[in-house]
Amino acid sequence: MSENKKNHYDPKAVESDYYRLWEDRGYFEIDGNKAIQQEGKTFCIMMPPPNVTGHLHIGHALTFTLQDIIVRYKRMDGYKTLWQPGTDHAGIATQNVVEKQLLEQGKTKEEIGREAFLELAWKQKENSGNAITAQLRRLGVSPAWSRERFTMDEGLANAVKHAFKKMYDEGWIVQGNYMINWCTHDGALSDIEVEYEEHEGKLYYIRYPLSDGSGHVVVATTRPETFFGDTAVMVNPADERYKDLVGKSILLPLVGREIPIIADEHVDMEFGTGVVKVTPAHDPNDYEVGLRHGLDFITVFDENGILNQYAGEFAGMERLEAREPVVEKLKEEGYLEKVEEHRHQVGHCYRCKNIVEPYVSKQWFVKKEFAADTIRRVNEGEVRFFPEHWINSFNAWMRDLRDWCISRQLWWGHQIPVMYCDDCGHQWAFEGERPTECPKCGSHNIHQDPDVLDTWFSSGLWPFSTLGWGNGEALKGVKWFENDLKEFYPNSLLITGFDILFFWVARMLMMGEKLTGELPFPHVYLHALVKDEKGEKMSKSKGNVIDPLVMIDKYSADALRFTLAVLAVQGRDIRLSEEKLEQSRNFTNKLYNAANYLLMNVECFDELDPEKIQTPLGRYMLSRFYLAVEETRNYIDQYRFNDAATILYRFLWGEFCDWGIELSKADRASVPELGSIYRESMKLLHPFMPYLTEYLYQRLGSTDLEQSESIMIRPYPQAGEPDEKIMEEFALAIEAIVSIRRCKTLVDKANQRIEKAYVKFNAEDLDTELMKPFIEKLAKVDEVEFVRHKPEQAVTDVSDHLESYISTADIDMGPIIEKLEKQKAKLEKEIAKLSGMLGNEKFVANAPEQVIEQNRKALAEAEQKLEKVKGELAGLR
Repeated sequence: MSENKKNHYDPKAVESDYYRLWEDRGYFEIDGNKAIQQEGKTFCIMMPPPNVTGHLHIGHALTFTLQDIIVRYKRMDGYKTLWQPGTDHAGIATQNVVEKQLLEQGKTKEEIGREAFLELAWKQKENSGNAITAQLRRLGVSPAWSRERFTMDEGLANAVKHAFKKMYDEGWIVQGNYMINWCTHDGALSDIEVEYEEHEGKLYYIRYPLSDGSGHVVVATTRPETFFGDTAVMVNPADERYKDLVGKSILLPLVGREIPIIADEHVDMEFGTGVVKVTPAHDPNDYEVGLRHGLDFITVFDENGILNQYAGEFAGMERLEAREPVVEKLKEEGYLEKVEEHRHQVGHCYRCKNIVEPYVSKQWFVKKEFAADTIRRVNEGEVRFFPEHWINSFNAWMRDLRDWCISRQLWWGHQIPVMYCDDCGHQWAFEGERPTECPKCGSHNIHQDPDVLDTWFSSGLWPFSTLGWGNGEALKGVKWFENDLKEFYPNSLLITGFDILFFWVARMLMMGEKLTGELPFPHVYLHALVKDEKGEKMSKSKGNVIDPLVMIDKYSADALRFTLAVLAVQGRDIRLSEEKLEQSRNFTNKLYNAANYLLMNVECFDELDPEKIQTPLGRYMLSRFYLAVEETRNYIDQYRFNDAATILYRFLWGEFCDWGIELSKADRASVPELGSIYRESMKLLHPFMPYLTEYLYQRLGSTDLEQSESIMIRPYPQAGEPDEKIMEEFALAIEAIVSIRRCKTLVDKANQRIEKAYVKFNAEDLDTELMKPFIEKLAKVDEVEFVRHKPEQAVTDVSDHLESYISTADIDMGPIIEKLEKQKAKLEKEIAKLSGMLGNEKFVANAPEQVIEQNRKALAEAEQKLEKVKGELAGLR
């Protein structure tokens, strides 16, 4: 590695080379830390598989940073560690990409056929699949890349078939006509794949004439194009306005079909007119009403949203495009009473943003009862959420669980492993090779279900399918397979974003519990969203997207990682800004320059041996290091990554770099000891900042990673017993230095060396001789005298545990007091002006909020300055 001679750290000089060496040497693999592994300690975590079509975004960066911190920590702490990487086939997203590519060539998937389309999809996967993992390497993450999996590779495909067949044979997977969420572009969707947005729509009031000619009822609807599928009109049985109408019938406008008026408690009497249309094939609530009342189910448009023969003259039109023509026709025929503006929630496909339709379709489902034991076991404490409140969200969703629609009308994905016999009608699920004949009648005239499984079905198996589960005889005798499930399942921990709690986390829990008998992980850490500095969600349209790869180029991988960690407060959204990234980059430069200072005095620092730390400053800094180790370990173990990062920042910047190094200038003999402690501190920081810590660890030991062992497989620091007495005395010495500096400011000698200062400690029995040289050196005082009483004619500074004094016998205080009096008068005038403005009701009512806020801030700052000046004047008098 090239040596960096500048006064700032250059990450580009080390990052790519270090990562290559780490990976080439196998440090990321299960046995990468074999020399320090401890018997019985294993740790396993699964990488949430990013889409092969994806690009590393800031949410990925947060997830994988937190995962890498815990993995590097466990690896250094002697655990046999598996961080399982992989990517997801992303059924809808990948198919959309390939379809768009075909459209650009003037072709459709139907024209080229399924087999040719799948060849293109696999090529797309090969072309883009490596992109996201290459980007992850830029972040410095350390999963076991040799074990990388893809949700459609052969082993995982076997697991999917095995899981499906087991669930099918046990009756958990069923097929039937159900009301589902339907995207006319992407097909069937599960409930959580529908995103609801506020929509400025209209409420159409339509007259439905009574069939006996005695009048009409008015029905309000937001979707007039579906009225062709109405098979009843209903009112609430408690609605006195319409009691006499129940049992009568109406004639459907434009169509003339006779349908009944029914009573059902589902009707909201306050909505519209209190009379609602019932379209069982196109509304989830009407679907239930239709079942209760035995109504007909009439589907008025096909899977592409094209109206059919039931729509009469509108047949062949797309359902949304037909809305206005249908309304216009109703108006012409006298059936439209009025139209009102109506704001309401509309479901959209989470992928293509198309408006989702409730639709009755023959699909495959996992019965909701499949999750019952998972819900019970989670609530019995077998799974713990971090933060804890997420169990409430989990329970709220699971209580209202519906059957999970797992079939998708796609070609890219795991084709449903169900065969149909065209001769005898037999249906069966299979695993392994695709059957060639019917097991019931022996016919070869068979075909496989054309649909594919929901992507979340295969990713729900991820915690154990990646370990070889479901491959049976294919892996019998393979050592890693025999050991992996035993050693690494259940996994130890899951870290992911809260936004996929239901998409992925809940499904892994239920699939793991039912298929293996074990919940897949005891701990679930759900992090919040990364937003911009104003707390707004990032989006391309707002132009506030922060690209992690750009930030790595600009600030370094370490700076990005540390910033994300220090902001990752449990349960709180992260507000990310470049200002915070700059602070982390400044931290890297501070650490780099501390190493430069140490190496100016000593050529090489040994591994830390506490027995060899003899100087008072060395013992003090070792004690502070022990406390930092204890707190850092405690916080990481609780997944409080932000608190751990804050402790490291406080110790390394505030305690070691600012004070430890400054104090060493009064005791050069301590430098070799401080260097060893600092080198050991790089191990403490390593999980957060892997590149910089590796670089400084090697430099401080006069080694080079190309010829030596990496910091990442050195044991993580252990806390020792701190020396309470030495910590108290150095804390008081530092307090005295700060106090004397303030006292010098009072007499306009802030940066000057003075002859004498006095210090009175509140405590007794202190080793003042130990403190004396440090105070004199850093406070720039020729002599410090420790006293029990205040000297005459002296200014005073009072702090928590001591007072410091400087004699004013030889100082003309007049100009100093006059200067402070002028500052006091100026501040009082400014405060009066600002208070007057903010007390003026007219000004407050008319001024922009930004101006008012600026004035409030200026007033607060001026009042603080005035209090400080008054305090200084009081001290001088």
